[in-house]
Amino acid sequence: MPEYQNIFTQVQVQGVPEMGLDDNGRMTRERVGKPFFSSLVGWMGNAQIGPIYLGWTGLIGLATGTLALNIIGLNMLAQVGWSIPEFLRQGFWLALEPPSPEYGLQMPPLRDGGWYIIASFFLLVSVISWWLRAYLLAAEHKMGKHVAWAFAAAIWLFLVLGLFRPILMGSWSEGVPYGIFPHLDWTTAFSIRYGNLYYNPFHALSIVFLYGSALLFAMHGATILAVTRFGGDRELEQIADRGTASERAALFWRWTMGFNATMEGIHRWAWWFAVLTPITGGIGILLTGTVVDNWYLWAVEHHFAPEYLGDYGYEAYSAGGN
Repeated sequence: MPEYQNIFTQVQVQGVPEMGLDDNGRMTRERVGKPFFSSLVGWMGNAQIGPIYLGWTGLIGLATGTLALNIIGLNMLAQVGWSIPEFLRQGFWLALEPPSPEYGLQMPPLRDGGWYIIASFFLLVSVISWWLRAYLLAAEHKMGKHVAWAFAAAIWLFLVLGLFRPILMGSWSEGVPYGIFPHLDWTTAFSIRYGNLYYNPFHALSIVFLYGSALLFAMHGATILAVTRFGGDRELEQIADRGTASERAALFWRWTMGFNATMEGIHRWAWWFAVLTPITGGIGILLTGTVVDNWYLWAVEHHFAPEYLGDYGYEAYSAGGN
């Protein structure tokens, strides 16, 4: 039997397009697009593209998401005098900013944050509709809801930044601007304003889970690629009927670090690490400004950070506040 090793390539099987399951006779009629194969896509996943099922949730999600992106894009285009070349040149620096603080939680004029509120509303409807689509599709196929709940963890952070925290702070001005560099600038200013976000323990936990999930996925992906010659890529078979691939993978990690996850357990490890990244991050953001005004002073008081004395240390923070 020919042997193959796949790091950047994989064996691509192309035949009659797979139309998928049809448990109730309804979804087949609602799938759109003629399926075709792409060798380029096959390097990263299944080579087949299509058909696509949208349903009413998908249509709402696409429509409202397109509206939100158009509102954001047209406002950015207006900022450069409707010049396409300038829009492309300055695109990374353009932004749709939230309302001014004096409006609080009221609806501001369109040119002073009103478009931001409208775009945010459509974006929220789009994200929630897409989440509902993921949940209902899983139910249709009698799957677990793990994808939907993982998506919900990311939506939690999205809601904290754009809805929950601004409401608790009493102003839509606390929202994050839409734009590439402006949103990064907001993050920097947010950290400085509240005494360095690195002293926020929930931010620290979020980074742990972020790096941890990246490491776990890399370890797992490398392990499966290493045992594909033994059928390790057929993970469901290896879970139900452990074979030489899973035995070798388990032996490698037991000898490497004294412990190994199972072929099924590693997915739970990686899922939880990834999901806890936005959950803990959202908690940290929600507490900032609402419960804790200065994370450095909080960290010093709770023996989480050293007390720096001098012009730029604890005394300066105490005297000047934030």
